[in-house]
Amino acid sequence: METRLAECLGFCFGVRRAVDTVYEQIKTGKTIYTYGAIVNNEEVVRELSGLGVKVIESKEELEKLDRGSVIIRAHGVPEEIYRILEEKGLECIDATCPFVKRIHKIVQQAGSDGNHVVIIGNAGHPEVEGIVGWCSGGVTVLEEPEDAEKFVPPHGEKLCVVSQTTYNYNKFHYIVEIFEKKGYNSTVVNTICNATEERQRSARALAAEADVMIVIGGRHSSNTRKLYDICREECAETYFIQTLDDLHLELPKAVRLVGITAGASTPNKLIEEVQNYVRINF
Repeated sequence: METRLAECLGFCFGVRRAVDTVYEQIKTGKTIYTYGAIVNNEEVVRELSGLGVKVIESKEELEKLDRGSVIIRAHGVPEEIYRILEEKGLECIDATCPFVKRIHKIVQQAGSDGNHVVIIGNAGHPEVEGIVGWCSGGVTVLEEPEDAEKFVPPHGEKLCVVSQTTYNYNKFHYIVEIFEKKGYNSTVVNTICNATEERQRSARALAAEADVMIVIGGRHSSNTRKLYDICREECAETYFIQTLDDLHLELPKAVRLVGITAGASTPNKLIEEVQNYVRINF
């Protein structure tokens, strides 16, 4: 039986940059906080917690701080959070993914120009919440094509359409096609990052060949969930796990290929643990 990794998997540039930033700050001996989980992976957050890093969960918690250094998570935060940090005189270390930062600038300018911003993504996701917080005018979040079918621009306003960086690439373009068919006056900026496109493409290609697919990532990770959905379309025997402890496989002898992919917040050591376990035990 063969075990094969997807061509593109695990930590992306933005996540690695954010996690490395936290470890660098730990070395300084300062009191370190992150605004929200630095990345959507419980194992990473647990490890950092063991090194003394505290997570601020809300604006209210932040307003109670009177000292310490606050690291902005990879997903980014609303503009208001920067204002609070400045008013309180707290050190702000910005680890927002540069691709997310770009979206903040796009929607901020679009709002200033009088456009209604449409964000294609998951409404409750930290990245999307952060993007909404940079919109100065009207904003709508659409999660599914069905939402796009029902959407009507307020008073015929011009639209600026952007996407969560980890959104499903094919689904994004399908939603854009819906807007085009409806004849909406819109400017579309594809803000799905290249790493996401590559990760989804390579996962789909591997799943199409595999008898079994294993997808590794945090249970709250949007990009990992999308990888799982994509793999399920190609391979019925697809498993979503957070750590090796979640993996309960009973593989029939007919299985010839087990594919493995992982979300953008999954450390290499977790991927290696799963890969080695499957190789040794099956």
